[in-house]
Amino acid sequence: MEIKVLHQIMDWNEDVSEDVRQTLADRHICMINVMGSPGAGKTSLITALIGALKDRFGIGVIEGDIAGQVDADRIAALHIPTVQLNTDGACHIEAMSIQRVLPHLPLDDLDVIFVENIGNLVCPAEFRIGESLRVTLLSIPEGDDKVEKYPLMFTDTDCLVLNKYDMLPYFDFDEERVLSNYETVNPGAPLFRVSSRTGEGMEELAAFIAGRIREAIK
Repeated sequence: MEIKVLHQIMDWNEDVSEDVRQTLADRHICMINVMGSPGAGKTSLITALIGALKDRFGIGVIEGDIAGQVDADRIAALHIPTVQLNTDGACHIEAMSIQRVLPHLPLDDLDVIFVENIGNLVCPAEFRIGESLRVTLLSIPEGDDKVEKYPLMFTDTDCLVLNKYDMLPYFDFDEERVLSNYETVNPGAPLFRVSSRTGEGMEELAAFIAGRIREAIK
């Protein structure tokens, strides 16, 4: 019985995810699900992308956290419409939560919504939220074994961002190991080497993101 309940929950989330996706498609809005571990640099990356894209697109942000609103405050300070979504202990964001949050954003003014998912390399990979694009971060300080340990996160993503790339000289990080494992689980998927702090690689990543936004909102 417990297995049947689990499948019902997952199926229910997929149904709501499709409803959210269709709602956003009807409004010509691209939603981007940004996933990665705590401290991987998700907020900093979103902030950098806002700087690179704000002159071309209307941008909103949904900040997911278990508690607090520290990251939402950082985004709101950029004068970007922002909603804080606290899960109160849940390890991921579900589609119904996104469905409830959307009316609190000025959707008529938006082309893209960035969703910062809960810091976690397990649960967020399993739950679609109606997104058009999935972006997974792996920061250099986390280590080079994460693709092997958490393959679903890196399999079910549209691109991988090696973040904090400027720190590569200071860590024992086997980049070739990551590239080989990523190619194995997600053949042909793009990978970007980025430092949100120095700006390295941001132009290339922003161009990729902009292209996917245009595809989604046309």
